[in-house]
Amino acid sequence: MAKKTIYTSYILIIVAMAAATVIEKHEGTGFVMERIYGAWWFTLLWAVLAAAGIAWIVRRRVRQPSTLALHAALLLILAGALLTSTTAERGMVHLRQGRITDTLYVDLGPEGVATRTLPFKLRLDSFTVECHEGTGAPADYRSQLTIIDGGSELQATVSMNNIATHRSVRLCQSSYDDDLGGSILSVAADPWGIAVTYTGYALLFISLVWMLADPRATFRRLLRSTSLRRGALAVATLAALVPATGHAATTLPRDRAGDLGRLCVLWNGRICPLQTLATDFTMKLHGSRTYRGLTAEQVLAGWIFWGEEWCAEPFVKLKDGELREALQLPRYVSVNTFLNPDMGGYILGPYIREYYQGNHDAFHRQAADIDDKLRLVMELRRGLLLKVFPYTHGGNTTWYAPTDRIPDSIGRGRKLYMQNAFSLLYGEVLAGRTARADSLLSKMAVYQRQQGGASLPTGLQLWAERTYNAVPFVDALFMACLAMGLLALIAEVMRLGKPARATASARRRGRLWRRVCLGAMAAAFAALTFCGALRWVASGNIPMSNGYETMLLMAWFVMLMSMVAARRFSMALTLGFITAGFFLLVAHIGQMDPAITGIMPVLDSPLLSLHVAAVMLAFALLALTFACGVAALAAAAARRLRGFGGAGGQEAALQLLSRLLLYPALAALAMGTFIGAVWANVSWGRYWGWDAKETWALITLMVYAVAVHTDTIPALRRPLCYHAFMVAAFLTILMTYFGVNYLLGSGLHTYA
Repeated sequence: MAKKTIYTSYILIIVAMAAATVIEKHEGTGFVMERIYGAWWFTLLWAVLAAAGIAWIVRRRVRQPSTLALHAALLLILAGALLTSTTAERGMVHLRQGRITDTLYVDLGPEGVATRTLPFKLRLDSFTVECHEGTGAPADYRSQLTIIDGGSELQATVSMNNIATHRSVRLCQSSYDDDLGGSILSVAADPWGIAVTYTGYALLFISLVWMLADPRATFRRLLRSTSLRRGALAVATLAALVPATGHAATTLPRDRAGDLGRLCVLWNGRICPLQTLATDFTMKLHGSRTYRGLTAEQVLAGWIFWGEEWCAEPFVKLKDGELREALQLPRYVSVNTFLNPDMGGYILGPYIREYYQGNHDAFHRQAADIDDKLRLVMELRRGLLLKVFPYTHGGNTTWYAPTDRIPDSIGRGRKLYMQNAFSLLYGEVLAGRTARADSLLSKMAVYQRQQGGASLPTGLQLWAERTYNAVPFVDALFMACLAMGLLALIAEVMRLGKPARATASARRRGRLWRRVCLGAMAAAFAALTFCGALRWVASGNIPMSNGYETMLLMAWFVMLMSMVAARRFSMALTLGFITAGFFLLVAHIGQMDPAITGIMPVLDSPLLSLHVAAVMLAFALLALTFACGVAALAAAAARRLRGFGGAGGQEAALQLLSRLLLYPALAALAMGTFIGAVWANVSWGRYWGWDAKETWALITLMVYAVAVHTDTIPALRRPLCYHAFMVAAFLTILMTYFGVNYLLGSGLHTYA
């Protein structure tokens, strides 16, 4: 009875959570918080699961200490969640500078907003938005407070990732008034729930490490398996790609365009080489780093100095979609395609108006996407993107474009230089006066060094960013990994087709090939590590803050794990090449933005780095279990097609490898998920908010946890059943990583 109750409640909880994320997209967050996550029946399902789990453990007389500790931790976390939902109080307090208040606004859902009284008073002394040096990109939001409690006054600072606590009440920075004269804080009072939940987290982390280290636990028994020295079979995937030729429009020679690219510019909220703006511009409009043999700097220079000519170039890449089909447009079009006087001027104009009036179907979304690209061209041609002229006064640096409204306080001579330097350069370039054009570029560089102040990147940062821009790491690595994976797969299939007893020369060739594969993987790993290091140095942030960077991080973990596993599993490198190549390919062709950007204030936390690193390690390991599953199912299918019955040794060997990967993956996923909860609690006073991303992360954790319960679910002991389950389970990762952002498109995590 307990077993069936566990199955039923477990499945119902997963289905309810998955359905809630879809319903939220259509009905709103308030609806699912009230009708699902906050409903009595949802709490009851968790309670039934917990009770049935305890009964099953007692009935089975489980005595494994690490297993008992792990399940006790989960019970504590559930108890903490229950205490939080029943005893915690949350709300918002609105502060205006110099005023004292103790009014707390509490959202009651459909019943509206109620007011409560804080057990102390607050006064906002000042509110500031701190920006990264020389840019308008926020680095932090900081409220200086005075807490008035009876006759005592305490000073406190609340900022992103820095909360203030008084009498068990936590104050977190939430928002601010447009005039910067007021601050909005989120307030959370949860003395019991947080204490119990954090105790559960601590016990969970200890028990997960214990589970991996315990000599009597399953993971260590698997490591002692005699099957570890056996090999395994393979799986397959592939792809092919593109070219382009022809004569491009007029531009600067490569070396002079390179000099232009060495200037610094305010772009994407950070100070970077103009080369970065050129690369991002070319990537966004054309879909690649180059155009017909021209570098990105040459492309940008062409648009700056020969804009009319470049408007006729088939430079803008269009995605497949309804608009392209309706207008019968080719893959690459010119800007002039959309500027047709016979059709009333800008032909996308009516569609863009309809888009901003609320028509967001596929046709209008594509129109808006093209409009964004064309707007970038127009901003460049009007000089708005060329913020290359810094001015430092009183320790503060502001960067101006030649067409910006430049204040008179800068001084008449400097103002005239900013407004006319590009016009002078334009004239010299068009007149072909090379020496004078070079002199003007050199003077701009000197001016930037004189006026850039502390906002200028260091020499090392500039070198790192220029190196990163110049080398197409991801493009080269995904092709190399997939090519090596395909070659390794062919070699493995050929090896399996030969007699069991290999000759000495065949064994030597096999060892040589494995060394070649290991060397290639080590080289790819080193290149990807260097790529990540360059992004880290250039941006000043650990490269794991957006989808593109985390995809590279997963490929990095896959390469590392495959090299570690290759000592005992001959197929590990083959699977590693294919899986890492897949991740790099997705980063290359996906909807992810590879541009280096400044980090949002809330993301500037060491807890975030631990959270992302742990989750990406887990996803990388689970991707390898998926590859093992596909390989095993393909081997079984091939054997049946050839008329062989029974189970194959390859499936069992791959199951062993998969299970060895599964245990550390589950540990990393659980740790990463709950470290993320701690980070959320530190940042905005709430460790679990049923956001779609975190809900699907919990679903993923629960689904994969099923695979370690082979004693309770005997079917998973059979290799093919196990592999089929692991292949199906990978769908939850795809939903967590891609589906939430691109299908549901809602929640706190969509900023990434």
